Amino acid sequence: MMDKDTRNTLRKTVAECRRLLEDAVSQVLEGEFGVHPSGEVEPPDALGELSEEDEDCRQRILDSLEHIQASGFDEEAAVEQLTREVSFTHLNRLCAYKMMESRGLIREAVSNGQKSQGFMFYLADHPEEEKLWTAGRQDAAYQHYLRWLGERFSGEIPALFSPTDLANRLFPPQKVLGEVLDLINDDELAGIWDEDETTGWVYQYFTPKSQREQARKESSAPRNSYELAFRNQLYTPRYVVEFLADNTLGRMWYEMRKGDTSLTDRCDYLVFRPNTVFLEPGEEPPDEDTDDVPEEERLEQPDYVQHRPEKDPREIKILDPACGSGHFLLYCFILLQIIYEEAWESQRTLQQDYDSLEELRKDVPRLILENNLHGIDIDRRAVQMAALALWLRAQRSYEEMELPADERPRITRANLVYAEPMPGEEDMLEEFLRELQPPLLRDLVQQVWNKMELADEAGSLLKIEQHTRGAIARAEEEWKKRDRREQIMLFEELDEQGEPKLKQTELDFTDIHDELFFGTAEDRILETLERYAEHTQNGRRYQRRLFAEDSAVGFRFVELLQKDFDVILMNPPFGAASEPSKDYIDETYPRTKNDVYAAFVERGLELLEDRGMLGAITSRTGFFLTSFQEWREEILLDEAEPTVFADLGYGVLDTAMVETAAYCLKKEY
Repeated sequence: MMDKDTRNTLRKTVAECRRLLEDAVSQVLEGEFGVHPSGEVEPPDALGELSEEDEDCRQRILDSLEHIQASGFDEEAAVEQLTREVSFTHLNRLCAYKMMESRGLIREAVSNGQKSQGFMFYLADHPEEEKLWTAGRQDAAYQHYLRWLGERFSGEIPALFSPTDLANRLFPPQKVLGEVLDLINDDELAGIWDEDETTGWVYQYFTPKSQREQARKESSAPRNSYELAFRNQLYTPRYVVEFLADNTLGRMWYEMRKGDTSLTDRCDYLVFRPNTVFLEPGEEPPDEDTDDVPEEERLEQPDYVQHRPEKDPREIKILDPACGSGHFLLYCFILLQIIYEEAWESQRTLQQDYDSLEELRKDVPRLILENNLHGIDIDRRAVQMAALALWLRAQRSYEEMELPADERPRITRANLVYAEPMPGEEDMLEEFLRELQPPLLRDLVQQVWNKMELADEAGSLLKIEQHTRGAIARAEEEWKKRDRREQIMLFEELDEQGEPKLKQTELDFTDIHDELFFGTAEDRILETLERYAEHTQNGRRYQRRLFAEDSAVGFRFVELLQKDFDVILMNPPFGAASEPSKDYIDETYPRTKNDVYAAFVERGLELLEDRGMLGAITSRTGFFLTSFQEWREEILLDEAEPTVFADLGYGVLDTAMVETAAYCLKKEY
């Protein structure tokens, strides 16, 4: 665990790195590409002769700014947003390389700057880069090396190492990069880079405490999604994470196994009684009068618990609807490793798919990331750090197995999405819709576009699955009326022109249900988006790529909220809703609109399966203020049964002056 002094050092380091990077990126935008902080863009002839690479970079910058402005930003705000995004991506990547180094996943890349061992090997393997080095262009060669290093991980951690991200082109000058690396490599921080929690602290400290305080002073409610995000960047302590996960995911598996699980030893905070009696479905506990039993003897009475049917662990779904840097998901990863191993002993489905427990163990990290863990946040930075943290956790598991790198299953998907509106380029949307086949999907896409307007403000509170349900039903009904060729167009593979290959002439469509229909429609929409992104007309190919990528993220957000979850864990925002989302929250959550955290609890219960479990740390005000009476009576006592409660008081969430409580709820049938 990181002590207070080390955290303070890291806080100052991250704040200074942010200042250096944002200043440098702003200067590069202005000095090299004629893009001023005010949003003014100089004409090309004012810049002198640019290289072909710089010309391409400038066009990408302008496309990015136009893409941001299409979402409602003015010119100055668009430049500010772009500068911030490029800066935090650079910092997150440098920290990622530092953490990879410490775990032996890559050769030394940043610990010794341009003298790092990995860079020397890179020069030896790339003669053209060695020529740059010997010609005095060490900075360019080192930038190319960092870009090459990122490309190695773009397939497994695309949220952080996207090949289309402008951070691949907009590097700070070597002097600034060297200063940032000196800060990261400070001896006082030497021990933190092997710790899973480091990503969370880097995420939290990117926004200075003074900025949060200033925002609260200027407005009682967050004025936009950016403020909502940084006001609530609060690290969840490990013991709180374990308490909540132990009594949700751990408790659920305990009930599935009738107590026969090693989680009773691993989960230090799991609340259970040794004299638990498990009831079969439909079985009622005996009618026992305990009113006259002394308090000290009640703990010795049997605890009657309804046994749960044991699930294939691949079907257990966990969601953090305000995931930050992924602390809840990281700890659940550890518990799930135990759950998978115990399930293999009793479940034939796993034994059929894996010949041995050893074979299953090798695949468990991939299975967990691709099947079990899900996270949503309104902050793109959070998703970057959560994706990194989970990938590093998976690699640690492989290390513990002593599995060589070339034998590790490749992780290609993590169910982490950031919530933001669909792209604002109306002309591109119209072009895309014209290409979409079959045409009956066009109304569905248009409805998703319209309803996602508040995604970055409301995040997981946006009931997108309910808002689009009518459009999905209409598309499904319309599809059922169409001739067989158009039905096949949705469920058959398409060729490069978007036409069905029609290899299969007989398809049975009688079993199509809403979830399958939407999933298939989504696949077809994403395929069309990928083809659309490659168009080159009008000289806007990069902007089309941004349009397609952001659209794909939006559909993944919609798809994720179509699921029902077994466990939901969260440290949600608290206080007032952001100003743009206030009317929506008031209308959609009338019982819990007085505080965002109460609305998150209500929303979480909606997303749970029956008997699903929710764990949350929030302000404790909901348990005694009269303004939360409906929340207590209609939600906590009617829709969900409290199973454990811990009154934690002040000082739990780092610098936040709020009294907190941690509690778990079980959704009623």
